[in-house]
Amino acid sequence: MGALGSGGGGVTLAPKVWCLGVWVSYDIDAVRAQFPALKAGSAHFDGPGGTQMPSPVIEAIADALAGPLSNRGTITLGERNAEAIVSGARQALADLLGADPSGVVFGRSATQLGYDFSRALAKTWSPGDEVVVTRLDHDANVRPWVQAAEAAGATVRWADFDPATAELPPAAIAAVLSDRTRLVAITAASNLLGTRPDISEIARLVHAAGALLYVDGVHYAAHVSVDIGRMGADFFACSPYKFLGPHLGVLAAAPDLLESVHPDKLLPSTNAVPERFEFGTLPYELLAGARAAVDFLAGLSPHADGTRRERLISAFEALEEYEDGLRRRLEEGLAGMERITLHSRAALRTPTLLLTVDGRDTVDAYRFLAERGVDAPSSSFYALEASRRLGLGDAGGLRAGLAPYSTAADVDRLLQGLSDFLA
Repeated sequence: MGALGSGGGGVTLAPKVWCLGVWVSYDIDAVRAQFPALKAGSAHFDGPGGTQMPSPVIEAIADALAGPLSNRGTITLGERNAEAIVSGARQALADLLGADPSGVVFGRSATQLGYDFSRALAKTWSPGDEVVVTRLDHDANVRPWVQAAEAAGATVRWADFDPATAELPPAAIAAVLSDRTRLVAITAASNLLGTRPDISEIARLVHAAGALLYVDGVHYAAHVSVDIGRMGADFFACSPYKFLGPHLGVLAAAPDLLESVHPDKLLPSTNAVPERFEFGTLPYELLAGARAAVDFLAGLSPHADGTRRERLISAFEALEEYEDGLRRRLEEGLAGMERITLHSRAALRTPTLLLTVDGRDTVDAYRFLAERGVDAPSSSFYALEASRRLGLGDAGGLRAGLAPYSTAADVDRLLQGLSDFLA
Protein backbone atom coordinates (compact mmCIF):
# COMPACT_ATOMS: atom_id res chain seq x y z
CA MET A 1 0.00 0.00 0.00
CA GLY A 2 1.16 3.52 -0.73
CA ALA A 3 2.20 6.13 1.78
CA LEU A 4 0.09 9.04 2.87
CA GLY A 5 0.60 12.13 4.97
CA SER A 6 -0.92 13.42 8.15
CA GLY A 7 -2.57 16.73 8.70
CA GLY A 8 -5.53 18.38 10.32
CA GLY A 9 -5.56 15.90 13.17
CA GLY A 10 -5.96 12.90 10.87
CA VAL A 11 -4.70 11.23 7.73
CA THR A 12 -5.54 11.59 4.07
CA LEU A 13 -5.98 8.31 2.27
CA ALA A 14 -4.44 7.45 -1.06
CA PRO A 15 -6.53 6.33 -4.06
CA LYS A 16 -7.82 2.76 -4.04
CA VAL A 17 -5.23 0.02 -3.80
CA TRP A 18 -5.35 -3.77 -4.10
CA CYS A 19 -5.41 -5.49 -0.71
CA LEU A 20 -6.79 -8.80 0.58
CA GLY A 21 -8.15 -9.62 -2.85
CA VAL A 22 -10.26 -6.46 -3.22
CA TRP A 23 -9.81 -2.80 -4.09
CA VAL A 24 -9.88 -0.72 -0.94
CA SER A 25 -9.49 2.98 -0.16
CA TYR A 26 -7.41 2.37 2.92
CA ASP A 27 -3.69 2.73 3.56
CA ILE A 28 -3.04 0.62 6.65
CA ASP A 29 0.66 1.47 6.90
CA ALA A 30 -0.08 5.19 7.09
CA VAL A 31 -2.83 4.57 9.64
CA ARG A 32 -0.61 2.43 11.87
CA ALA A 33 2.18 5.00 11.81
CA GLN A 34 -0.09 7.26 13.86
CA PHE A 35 -0.35 4.84 16.83
CA PRO A 36 2.57 4.93 19.30
CA ALA A 37 1.27 1.88 21.20
CA LEU A 38 1.78 -0.34 18.16
CA LYS A 39 5.54 0.07 18.45
CA ALA A 40 5.41 -2.47 21.31
CA GLY A 41 4.76 -5.12 18.65
CA SER A 42 1.54 -6.71 19.89
CA ALA A 43 -1.21 -7.80 17.53
CA HIS A 44 -4.33 -6.23 19.04
CA PHE A 45 -7.65 -8.05 18.86
CA ASP A 46 -8.87 -6.39 22.07
CA GLY A 47 -10.36 -3.33 20.35
CA PRO A 48 -13.97 -4.15 21.32
CA GLY A 49 -12.90 -3.55 24.91
CA GLY A 50 -11.07 -0.34 24.02
CA THR A 51 -8.90 0.71 21.10
CA GLN A 52 -5.40 2.10 21.07
CA MET A 53 -5.09 5.87 20.66
CA PRO A 54 -3.46 7.74 17.74
CA SER A 55 -0.99 10.56 18.31
CA PRO A 56 -3.37 13.41 17.34
CA VAL A 57 -5.75 12.32 20.11
CA ILE A 58 -2.98 12.05 22.68
CA GLU A 59 -1.69 15.48 21.65
CA ALA A 60 -5.15 17.05 21.84
CA ILE A 61 -5.56 15.82 25.41
CA ALA A 62 -2.13 17.15 26.37
CA ASP A 63 -2.74 20.49 24.66
CA ALA A 64 -6.02 20.96 26.52
CA LEU A 65 -4.28 20.37 29.83
CA ALA A 66 -1.32 22.57 28.92
CA GLY A 67 -3.33 25.66 28.04
CA PRO A 68 -5.18 27.85 30.53
CA LEU A 69 -8.25 25.89 31.60
CA SER A 70 -11.01 26.70 34.03
CA ASN A 71 -14.73 26.16 34.49
CA ARG A 72 -16.68 27.17 31.41
CA GLY A 73 -17.41 30.85 30.92
CA THR A 74 -16.81 33.87 28.70
CA ILE A 75 -14.53 36.13 30.70
CA THR A 76 -11.10 34.58 31.34
CA LEU A 77 -9.01 32.75 28.76
CA GLY A 78 -9.29 29.53 30.76
CA GLU A 79 -13.09 29.83 30.76
CA ARG A 80 -13.21 30.50 27.02
CA ASN A 81 -10.90 27.57 26.33
CA ALA A 82 -13.17 25.25 28.29
CA GLU A 83 -16.25 26.55 26.50
CA ALA A 84 -14.61 26.09 23.10
CA ILE A 85 -13.60 22.53 23.94
CA VAL A 86 -17.14 21.57 24.97
CA SER A 87 -18.86 23.16 21.98
CA GLY A 88 -16.26 21.70 19.61
CA ALA A 89 -16.72 18.22 21.03
CA ARG A 90 -20.51 18.44 20.81
CA GLN A 91 -20.31 19.40 17.15
CA ALA A 92 -17.78 16.66 16.38
CA LEU A 93 -19.89 13.93 17.99
CA ALA A 94 -22.99 15.32 16.29
CA ASP A 95 -21.19 15.00 12.96
CA LEU A 96 -20.19 11.44 13.79
CA LEU A 97 -23.71 10.37 14.77
CA GLY A 98 -25.85 12.46 12.43
CA ALA A 99 -27.22 14.28 15.46
CA ASP A 100 -28.05 17.79 16.62
CA PRO A 101 -25.17 19.11 18.77
CA SER A 102 -27.76 20.49 21.20
CA GLY A 103 -28.81 16.90 21.83
CA VAL A 104 -25.34 15.51 22.59
CA VAL A 105 -24.85 14.61 26.26
CA PHE A 106 -21.48 13.71 27.80
CA GLY A 107 -20.97 11.37 30.74
CA ARG A 108 -18.33 9.25 32.41
CA SER A 109 -19.34 6.12 30.46
CA ALA A 110 -22.20 4.64 28.47
CA THR A 111 -23.01 2.56 31.55
CA GLN A 112 -23.36 5.67 33.71
CA LEU A 113 -25.53 7.36 31.08
CA GLY A 114 -27.72 4.26 30.87
CA TYR A 115 -28.31 4.37 34.61
CA ASP A 116 -28.95 8.12 34.58
CA PHE A 117 -31.51 7.94 31.79
CA SER A 118 -33.20 4.78 33.04
CA ARG A 119 -33.83 6.44 36.40
CA ALA A 120 -35.03 9.67 34.83
CA LEU A 121 -37.34 7.97 32.33
CA ALA A 122 -38.70 5.57 34.96
CA LYS A 123 -40.21 8.54 36.79
CA THR A 124 -43.04 8.37 34.25
CA TRP A 125 -43.57 4.58 34.54
CA SER A 126 -46.13 2.90 36.75
CA PRO A 127 -47.41 -0.62 37.49
CA GLY A 128 -48.79 -2.16 34.31
CA ASP A 129 -46.23 -0.45 32.08
CA GLU A 130 -43.75 -2.68 30.25
CA VAL A 131 -40.08 -2.36 29.33
CA VAL A 132 -38.36 -4.59 26.77
CA VAL A 133 -34.72 -5.71 27.00
CA THR A 134 -32.85 -8.35 25.00
CA ARG A 135 -30.58 -11.27 25.79
CA LEU A 136 -28.17 -10.09 23.07
CA ASP A 137 -27.16 -6.93 24.92
CA HIS A 138 -24.25 -5.88 27.08
CA ASP A 139 -25.48 -5.76 30.67
CA ALA A 140 -25.16 -1.95 30.63
CA ASN A 141 -28.21 -1.92 28.36
CA VAL A 142 -30.04 -4.55 30.40
CA ARG A 143 -29.61 -4.14 34.15
CA PRO A 144 -30.30 -0.38 34.40
CA TRP A 145 -33.66 -0.90 32.69
CA VAL A 146 -34.52 -4.03 34.67
CA GLN A 147 -33.74 -2.29 37.96
CA ALA A 148 -35.55 0.91 37.01
CA ALA A 149 -38.62 -1.10 35.96
CA GLU A 150 -38.59 -3.03 39.21
CA ALA A 151 -38.40 0.20 41.21
CA ALA A 152 -41.37 1.62 39.28
CA GLY A 153 -43.42 -1.57 39.48
CA ALA A 154 -43.26 -1.99 35.69
CA THR A 155 -42.98 -5.37 33.95
CA VAL A 156 -39.81 -6.46 32.15
CA ARG A 157 -40.25 -8.43 28.95
CA TRP A 158 -37.33 -10.24 27.30
CA ALA A 159 -36.59 -10.53 23.58
CA ASP A 160 -34.40 -13.48 22.68
CA PHE A 161 -31.89 -14.19 19.94
CA ASP A 162 -31.27 -17.50 18.21
CA PRO A 163 -28.04 -19.01 19.57
CA ALA A 164 -27.71 -21.20 16.46
CA THR A 165 -27.57 -18.22 14.11
CA ALA A 166 -26.77 -15.37 16.55
CA GLU A 167 -29.64 -13.45 14.92
CA LEU A 168 -32.14 -11.22 16.70
CA PRO A 169 -34.84 -10.52 14.07
CA PRO A 170 -37.41 -7.73 14.32
CA ALA A 171 -40.06 -10.42 14.86
CA ALA A 172 -38.45 -11.22 18.22
CA ILE A 173 -39.08 -7.64 19.32
CA ALA A 174 -42.58 -7.54 17.81
CA ALA A 175 -43.49 -10.64 19.83
CA VAL A 176 -42.99 -8.81 23.15
CA LEU A 177 -44.44 -5.41 22.25
CA SER A 178 -47.84 -4.26 23.46
CA ASP A 179 -49.79 -1.06 23.95
CA ARG A 180 -48.29 -0.99 27.45
CA THR A 181 -44.67 -0.93 26.22
CA ARG A 182 -42.94 2.28 27.28
CA LEU A 183 -39.37 1.63 26.16
CA VAL A 184 -37.30 -0.91 24.24
CA ALA A 185 -33.56 -1.15 24.92
CA ILE A 186 -31.51 -2.93 22.26
CA THR A 187 -27.97 -3.03 20.92
CA ALA A 188 -27.11 -1.90 17.41
CA ALA A 189 -24.26 -4.42 17.43
CA SER A 190 -23.45 -7.10 19.96
CA ASN A 191 -20.11 -6.54 21.67
CA LEU A 192 -19.86 -10.32 22.17
CA LEU A 193 -20.97 -11.71 18.80
CA GLY A 194 -20.93 -8.75 16.44
CA THR A 195 -24.59 -9.31 15.46
CA ARG A 196 -26.21 -6.22 13.94
CA PRO A 197 -30.01 -6.33 14.34
CA ASP A 198 -32.20 -4.44 11.87
CA ILE A 199 -32.59 -1.37 14.05
CA SER A 200 -34.53 0.72 11.54
CA GLU A 201 -37.24 -1.94 11.23
CA ILE A 202 -37.24 -2.48 14.98
CA ALA A 203 -37.61 1.28 15.45
CA ARG A 204 -40.65 1.26 13.16
CA LEU A 205 -42.27 -1.47 15.25
CA VAL A 206 -41.39 0.20 18.55
CA HIS A 207 -42.72 3.59 17.51
CA ALA A 208 -45.91 2.03 16.12
CA ALA A 209 -46.46 0.65 19.62
CA GLY A 210 -46.02 4.15 21.03
CA ALA A 211 -42.76 3.36 22.82
CA LEU A 212 -39.27 4.87 22.91
CA LEU A 213 -36.16 3.15 21.55
CA TYR A 214 -32.87 3.31 23.48
CA VAL A 215 -30.01 2.00 21.35
CA ASP A 216 -26.65 0.86 22.70
CA GLY A 217 -24.31 1.86 19.88
CA VAL A 218 -21.04 1.39 21.77
CA HIS A 219 -19.80 -1.45 19.58
CA TYR A 220 -21.63 -0.33 16.44
CA ALA A 221 -20.18 3.19 16.27
CA ALA A 222 -16.65 1.77 16.11
CA HIS A 223 -17.31 0.06 12.78
CA VAL A 224 -20.30 1.57 10.96
CA SER A 225 -21.34 5.06 9.92
CA VAL A 226 -24.10 6.17 12.28
CA ASP A 227 -27.21 8.14 11.33
CA ILE A 228 -29.51 8.12 14.33
CA GLY A 229 -32.34 9.77 12.40
CA ARG A 230 -32.31 7.16 9.65
CA MET A 231 -31.83 4.43 12.26
CA GLY A 232 -34.84 5.66 14.22
CA ALA A 233 -33.15 5.67 17.62
CA ASP A 234 -34.71 7.98 20.19
CA PHE A 235 -31.59 7.66 22.36
CA PHE A 236 -28.22 6.46 21.05
CA ALA A 237 -25.28 5.83 23.39
CA CYS A 238 -21.65 5.28 22.46
CA SER A 239 -18.14 5.47 23.92
CA PRO A 240 -15.23 7.28 22.19
CA TYR A 241 -12.66 4.90 23.66
CA LYS A 242 -14.08 2.20 21.37
CA PHE A 243 -13.26 4.33 18.32
CA LEU A 244 -9.74 5.61 19.03
CA GLY A 245 -10.68 8.23 21.63
CA PRO A 246 -10.43 8.58 25.42
CA HIS A 247 -12.64 7.00 28.09
CA LEU A 248 -15.94 8.84 27.95
CA GLY A 249 -19.66 8.24 27.38
CA VAL A 250 -21.85 10.01 24.83
CA LEU A 251 -25.61 10.00 24.38
CA ALA A 252 -27.41 11.63 21.47
CA ALA A 253 -31.12 12.40 21.23
CA ALA A 254 -33.37 15.06 19.77
CA PRO A 255 -33.21 18.20 21.96
CA ASP A 256 -37.00 18.38 22.25
CA LEU A 257 -37.08 14.81 23.57
CA LEU A 258 -34.41 15.66 26.12
CA GLU A 259 -36.54 18.63 27.21
CA SER A 260 -39.19 16.12 28.32
CA VAL A 261 -36.78 14.16 30.53
CA HIS A 262 -36.16 15.49 34.04
CA PRO A 263 -33.22 14.02 35.98
CA ASP A 264 -32.46 14.72 39.62
CA LYS A 265 -29.92 17.52 39.76
CA LEU A 266 -28.37 20.14 41.98
CA LEU A 267 -30.44 23.27 42.57
CA PRO A 268 -27.87 25.80 41.21
CA SER A 269 -26.96 23.67 38.16
CA THR A 270 -28.52 24.66 34.84
CA ASN A 271 -31.76 23.17 33.61
CA ALA A 272 -30.80 23.80 29.99
CA VAL A 273 -30.52 20.90 27.55
CA PRO A 274 -28.16 19.09 27.20
CA GLU A 275 -26.29 20.41 30.25
CA ARG A 276 -29.03 19.36 32.69
CA PHE A 277 -27.82 15.75 32.27
CA GLU A 278 -24.12 16.53 32.80
CA PHE A 279 -23.48 16.42 36.51
CA GLY A 280 -20.47 18.33 37.80
CA THR A 281 -17.55 19.68 35.81
CA LEU A 282 -16.92 17.98 32.48
CA PRO A 283 -13.52 16.37 31.76
CA TYR A 284 -12.43 18.99 29.23
CA GLU A 285 -9.24 17.22 28.22
CA LEU A 286 -11.18 14.07 27.37
CA LEU A 287 -13.67 16.07 25.31
CA ALA A 288 -10.74 17.54 23.39
CA GLY A 289 -9.51 14.01 22.77
CA ALA A 290 -12.95 12.85 21.64
CA ARG A 291 -13.10 15.64 19.09
CA ALA A 292 -9.63 14.72 17.85
CA ALA A 293 -10.70 11.08 17.49
CA VAL A 294 -13.62 12.12 15.29
CA ASP A 295 -11.29 14.31 13.23
CA PHE A 296 -8.87 11.39 12.88
CA LEU A 297 -11.67 9.13 11.65
CA ALA A 298 -12.78 11.81 9.18
CA GLY A 299 -9.19 11.90 7.96
CA LEU A 300 -9.51 8.25 6.89
CA SER A 301 -11.79 9.38 4.07
CA PRO A 302 -10.44 8.84 0.56
CA HIS A 303 -11.78 12.34 -0.21
CA ALA A 304 -10.01 15.44 1.09
CA ASP A 305 -12.95 17.77 0.46
CA GLY A 306 -16.48 17.86 1.81
CA THR A 307 -17.86 18.51 5.27
CA ARG A 308 -16.63 16.55 8.26
CA ARG A 309 -19.91 14.60 8.23
CA GLU A 310 -19.44 13.72 4.56
CA ARG A 311 -15.84 12.66 5.12
CA LEU A 312 -16.87 10.52 8.09
CA ILE A 313 -19.43 8.67 5.97
CA SER A 314 -16.89 7.89 3.23
CA ALA A 315 -14.23 7.04 5.81
CA PHE A 316 -16.45 4.42 7.42
CA GLU A 317 -17.26 2.99 3.99
CA ALA A 318 -13.54 2.48 3.41
CA LEU A 319 -12.98 1.19 6.93
CA GLU A 320 -15.89 -1.26 6.75
CA GLU A 321 -14.63 -2.61 3.43
CA TYR A 322 -11.14 -3.07 4.84
CA GLU A 323 -12.21 -4.65 8.13
CA ASP A 324 -14.62 -7.02 6.38
CA GLY A 325 -11.75 -8.25 4.21
CA LEU A 326 -9.74 -9.04 7.33
CA ARG A 327 -12.75 -10.69 8.96
CA ARG A 328 -13.20 -13.01 6.00
CA ARG A 329 -9.52 -13.92 6.13
CA LEU A 330 -9.84 -14.75 9.82
CA GLU A 331 -13.04 -16.75 9.36
CA GLU A 332 -11.54 -18.75 6.52
CA GLY A 333 -8.54 -19.60 8.68
CA LEU A 334 -10.69 -20.62 11.62
CA ALA A 335 -12.86 -22.81 9.38
CA GLY A 336 -9.88 -25.10 8.89
CA MET A 337 -9.47 -25.73 12.62
CA GLU A 338 -11.62 -28.69 13.61
CA ARG A 339 -11.80 -27.99 17.35
CA ILE A 340 -12.81 -24.35 16.98
CA THR A 341 -16.48 -23.38 17.29
CA LEU A 342 -17.32 -19.95 15.90
CA HIS A 343 -20.42 -18.45 17.51
CA SER A 344 -20.54 -15.23 15.43
CA ARG A 345 -22.80 -16.32 12.58
CA ALA A 346 -25.24 -13.49 11.91
CA ALA A 347 -25.61 -12.49 8.27
CA LEU A 348 -24.90 -8.86 9.16
CA ARG A 349 -22.17 -8.43 11.76
CA THR A 350 -19.19 -6.36 12.80
CA PRO A 351 -15.62 -7.73 12.45
CA THR A 352 -15.81 -9.26 15.92
CA LEU A 353 -15.70 -13.02 16.42
CA LEU A 354 -16.46 -15.13 19.48
CA LEU A 355 -15.01 -18.62 19.51
CA THR A 356 -14.58 -21.56 21.84
CA VAL A 357 -12.20 -24.51 21.73
CA ASP A 358 -13.52 -28.03 22.21
CA GLY A 359 -12.04 -29.57 25.31
CA ARG A 360 -9.97 -26.53 26.23
CA ASP A 361 -10.49 -23.43 28.35
CA THR A 362 -10.28 -20.27 26.27
CA VAL A 363 -8.65 -18.48 29.21
CA ASP A 364 -5.69 -20.79 28.60
CA ALA A 365 -5.74 -19.81 24.93
CA TYR A 366 -5.86 -16.15 25.97
CA ARG A 367 -2.72 -16.59 28.09
CA PHE A 368 -0.99 -18.69 25.41
CA LEU A 369 -1.60 -16.03 22.76
CA ALA A 370 -0.58 -13.17 25.07
CA GLU A 371 2.81 -14.82 25.61
CA ARG A 372 3.24 -14.59 21.83
CA GLY A 373 2.23 -10.94 21.58
CA VAL A 374 -1.32 -11.58 20.42
CA ASP A 375 -3.97 -9.86 22.55
CA ALA A 376 -7.29 -11.71 22.25
CA PRO A 377 -9.02 -11.85 25.65
CA SER A 378 -11.46 -14.44 26.96
CA SER A 379 -14.58 -13.46 28.91
CA SER A 380 -18.30 -12.83 28.62
CA PHE A 381 -17.38 -9.14 28.33
CA TYR A 382 -20.40 -8.06 30.39
CA ALA A 383 -22.75 -9.62 27.81
CA LEU A 384 -23.82 -12.03 30.51
CA GLU A 385 -27.27 -12.87 29.14
CA ALA A 386 -25.85 -13.56 25.69
CA SER A 387 -23.10 -15.80 27.04
CA ARG A 388 -25.61 -17.80 29.06
CA ARG A 389 -27.98 -18.09 26.09
CA LEU A 390 -25.13 -19.53 24.03
CA GLY A 391 -24.62 -22.21 26.69
CA LEU A 392 -21.27 -20.75 27.73
CA GLY A 393 -22.34 -19.80 31.25
CA ASP A 394 -20.68 -16.74 32.70
CA ALA A 395 -17.29 -17.63 31.20
CA GLY A 396 -17.97 -16.71 27.58
CA GLY A 397 -15.22 -17.38 25.09
CA LEU A 398 -12.27 -15.96 23.19
CA ARG A 399 -13.13 -12.72 21.38
CA ALA A 400 -11.14 -11.49 18.41
CA GLY A 401 -12.09 -7.98 17.35
CA LEU A 402 -10.59 -6.02 14.47
CA ALA A 403 -9.81 -2.31 14.61
CA PRO A 404 -8.73 0.38 12.12
CA TYR A 405 -5.06 -0.51 12.74
CA SER A 406 -5.44 -4.30 12.31
CA THR A 407 -3.48 -5.99 9.53
CA ALA A 408 -3.46 -9.22 7.57
CA ALA A 409 -0.20 -10.05 9.36
CA ASP A 410 -2.01 -9.65 12.70
CA VAL A 411 -4.71 -12.06 11.54
CA ASP A 412 -2.08 -14.58 10.47
CA ARG A 413 -0.35 -14.29 13.86
CA LEU A 414 -3.63 -15.04 15.62
CA LEU A 415 -4.35 -18.02 13.38
CA GLN A 416 -0.84 -19.41 13.86
CA GLY A 417 -1.10 -18.89 17.62
CA LEU A 418 -4.42 -20.76 17.80
CA SER A 419 -2.98 -23.54 15.65
CA ASP A 420 -0.03 -23.87 18.00
CA PHE A 421 -2.36 -23.85 21.00
CA LEU A 422 -4.43 -26.67 19.53
CA ALA A 423 -1.27 -28.63 18.82
